Amino acid sequence: MRQSLKGKRVAFLVTDGFERVELTAPREALEQAGARTLIAAARPGKVIAWNHTTPADRLHVDRTFDTLQIEDCDALVLPGGVVNADNIRLDEMAQELVRDAARANKPIAAICHGSWLLISADLVKGKTLTSWPSLRDDLQNAGATWVDRPVVVDGQLITSRKPADLPAFSQALIDMLGGKAEHVSAA
Repeated sequence: MRQSLKGKRVAFLVTDGFERVELTAPREALEQAGARTLIAAARPGKVIAWNHTTPADRLHVDRTFDTLQIEDCDALVLPGGVVNADNIRLDEMAQELVRDAARANKPIAAICHGSWLLISADLVKGKTLTSWPSLRDDLQNAGATWVDRPVVVDGQLITSRKPADLPAFSQALIDMLGGKAEHVSAA
């Protein structure tokens, strides 16, 4: 994953209940590649990370959704976690941030249940995506083609299924930010 992303800024959009490793692993990979990262949430203070169904650490919120401007970011990351994903998809400001990123053709990387926000923001129709298997019907009903692969890149969208896919997910985002991404279509 060695690639210089110096000067690149990546925002992680979360609420309480996000899957801890789905934020910390890509964040570490991005920072090792030279990018700066920040955590954005609905409220200031701290957000609660989870390890599956158990609350874990609290992480500092750098920006709130209403103060984050898409011009301040080169990419967005949407970690999963059922509680997080179910809550953030209802947040109008989070929906608008991902729509703004899509309009600006900036990478949006969603893992596991993170794709629920993409569905609620109406960004999946005609796209090929992957996710945690239980989102398959949701994605298909929203007009996406669902595939069971570790990582899928379609346009500016990067999706992965689960924590085991984090190395491929992180690398795909690093490649896209570094100008090396390719479209992956359904086979």
